[in-house]
Amino acid sequence: MPAKNSHPGTSKLDQLVAESRRSREQRERGYREQALKLYPWVCGRCGREFTRDTVQQLTVHHRDHDHDNNPSDGSNWELLCVYCHDNEHQRQLEAAAQVESSTGDAQESRATHNPFAGLKTLLKGDT
Repeated sequence: MPAKNSHPGTSKLDQLVAESRRSREQRERGYREQALKLYPWVCGRCGREFTRDTVQQLTVHHRDHDHDNNPSDGSNWELLCVYCHDNEHQRQLEAAAQVESSTGDAQESRATHNPFAGLKTLLKGDT
């Protein structure tokens, strides 16, 4: 008997999402474990050292940002602490936004109001 709150097809969607998550987690565990064996437990940016107690704060950063590019020699990986990893991704977002604004794609989002537009007229009227 189906559950009272389930909708047709929901269990199939739930199964697909769960399988996708399991697959991603398994893939991540694989390259993370490899990277932790290849490299010293030191952040590649700030130099912070990690121990068994703190290694969960050490992440694997993909240099080319392709999480499916995982060569066994680790050439696409670097170990970064969670703070430096977040900073690296933020820098990438800001660089992409800068490129977008310099090409004119973000032209519509720029301010067009000039608060001093009538100032010259107002100043001439006071004299």
